[in-house]
Formats: sequence, C-alpha cells, structure tokens
Amino acid sequence: MPDDFTAIDDMILSNDRYVDKRINKGFIILEPVSLRHDASLSPLEKWIRYNFIFIMNRRDFLKTSLLGLGALSLRPDTFSNLLPGTMGLGRIAGASVSVYKMPWDQSRIIFTHYRDEVINLYFEVVAENGPAWNPIWYRVWGGYIHSKFVQIVEDRKNIVYTGVRKTGQLAEVTVPFVQSMRSNANGNWDPLYRLYYGSVHWVVEMIEGPDHGVWYRIQEPWGHLTYDVPGEAMRFIPDEELLPISPDVAAEDKRIEVSITRQELTAYEKDVIVFKTKVSTGLNIPVPEGAIPWATPPGKWNILSKMPSQHMGNGNLTSDVEAYELAGVPWVCYFHVNGNATHGTYWHTNFGNPMSHGCINMRIKDAKWIFLWSTPVWSPTEGEKTGNGTELIVSK
Repeated sequence: MPDDFTAIDDMILSNDRYVDKRINKGFIILEPVSLRHDASLSPLEKWIRYNFIFIMNRRDFLKTSLLGLGALSLRPDTFSNLLPGTMGLGRIAGASVSVYKMPWDQSRIIFTHYRDEVINLYFEVVAENGPAWNPIWYRVWGGYIHSKFVQIVEDRKNIVYTGVRKTGQLAEVTVPFVQSMRSNANGNWDPLYRLYYGSVHWVVEMIEGPDHGVWYRIQEPWGHLTYDVPGEAMRFIPDEELLPISPDVAAEDKRIEVSITRQELTAYEKDVIVFKTKVSTGLNIPVPEGAIPWATPPGKWNILSKMPSQHMGNGNLTSDVEAYELAGVPWVCYFHVNGNATHGTYWHTNFGNPMSHGCINMRIKDAKWIFLWSTPVWSPTEGEKTGNGTELIVSK
C-alpha cells in the first residue's frame, strides 16, 4: 500500500471520467470485493484498482445490470462490502460528515457523506491536530473522517426462527440498519422507524412480510405499538448471554461513580475497581424555569428501573430519520425520576464528551455490562425490573 495516500486521492479525485465529486444520495456506490492477481500491475496500480470506488447514477446502473452484470445486484438490505485489510464498516450516524484531505478539521474538505451511508474504514488515526476532546479519525476513501458520528458496524445476517416464547424474545440488530414496516388498514405496508446496529428489541411474533419472507413483529416497550422487520436482520440473544455478572457479590458492595469532569464511569466492588469506561453525560444547555435540565444531575442515586430495550424520543409515528425517535435504546438503567439513565448509544461515538439530554451515554457493550452487573437483578423474560438497586454517584 502506498505511503502517499494524499497523492493517490488527488489522482483518483481528478479523474472526472469516473468520479462525481458530489457523491450524494443520488448515486450508487459500488466497491470491488476482490482484486485479480496481475503481475503486470505495479503495487501502486493494484492499490488504486483495489480501493477505487466506481460511481454511477441509478439509470446507468440499471442499464448496466440489464446487460448482464448480475454480480452487481442491488438489494435493499445489502451494504458496502468489507474490503480485506480494512478495519471495518462505518455507518454515518449524523446528518452529514465531511471527509477531509488530512486528519484535521482545518484541512480541505474533499466531499461529504450523509446519514446512514455505509463506508469502509481503512484504519484509525490519533491525530496530532486533534481536536483535543476526541483526536480519533478514520482513514477512508478520499481522505480522513472524524469519528464523532461514525458507528462501527457489521453486515451480518442471521438464522430466522419460526417460533418465539410467549413472554417475547430479546433480539439485536446485526446489520448497519433495517427499515421497519407496518401494515395499514388497506393491507399496504408503510415504513416506520429505522432500526440501527446494536439496538435491542422485543420480538413477539413471526409474520409473513411484504416480500413473503419470515419477518419478526416487534413490540414497543410502551403502549401496544407493533411493527415488523426482516428476520435475518435480527439476532435472538440467548439467555445464557444475559446471566448476572458477579451475582455472588453482595448488592450493597457494588457502586457506580460517574465523573462529569472526566466523563468517566467506574464500577466498584467494595473499594476494588472492576470496570472503567469513558461516557457522555448531559450537555450544559440553559432551559426555561421548571423544565427538565439537560445536565446530568450530581448527587447520590440508586438504580430504580432496568429495561433491556426502550424507545426514547417524542413518541411520534414517523419514518423520518431526522426525527427525535430512538427505537430500541439498549440496556437502560434509570436512576432519577426525571428519566436520567445509563444506556447504550448508537447515534454517536463521541464518548469522553458531553452529548446527551441528561442521560449517561455509553458504548453498547459497556452499557450491557453495567446492566447485567448492577441490581436489581433482571431476568430475560422481564420487560422491566424495578427496585432500590445499585448506588450511583454522580460528581462534578
């Protein structure tokens, strides 16, 4: 792989015959998944051909497909292929994210990616120019992208089950995202929420979907709202994966401390640290008198309620991906009557910096650990477990 990535990017981006620099939602992006071994090619030529992204408009794509390039099939549930040698796939979790020439937010912007595009991440860079609050960038095609709104994802399909227990089955999304649908009174299907990688949901039934395949019916934790998704996009979480952590440690010997200054959560068993991670607490935004503060409340609290899946937002029925509707927020531990909680987060990865409406945002795997370690002890058949649980101390 050439060392001078910038020179290569300039070479590719200057080739207007193949690359439209606007790169937006009007274009289909195709990435090669393999490279033929060709001794006639130089290392530079191989690298460019391997990493090149061909872009064509939808009309040209359909025309090409009809000419016999069946390998370039486009399906609604197919995402960018993970190229060998890259660190993973990334989903754009913000409205838009710029690709910069260098890992520095003052360098030239090459182009912009938009929400829910899925791209290859070549490798991680800790940038000398920061920003200091989060210096992590990713090398991507064309330049560098800051990590704040990039969720590392997989595109993993699952065995589809044809039965579910009466109490419902917890399942997690294992693809970058999947579009839920809801059958209306006329028998037609309308789109509803988009469900994202790592989100957790209650599956209550199997149904025949609009494609005549097996779909899972999801029950929202509040009300009686249900909607449906393709079964292969969801992984049933086995009960043995949800066993309590350190159940032999007395409940009173467990405590959680959160530092707003350090944006850090630490779990203790007596005075021994057993877990530590960066988090994102509430933003310090002024609110009208009597309104619920955005800042995470300092003080000594206890976990009062635990829910493995929760819908957070305004509660509107919408397919608008920009609406404040967060379906399937995973591993929620409420500790305050205002609704403050620790929970997993799939809409940003800017941990170590305040980002929330008052909750303690965590990486999904970290929130799951806290959920299973803390009290009250929850079981996999319970939608909610209440009780006076683990002490949680929030300090400035």
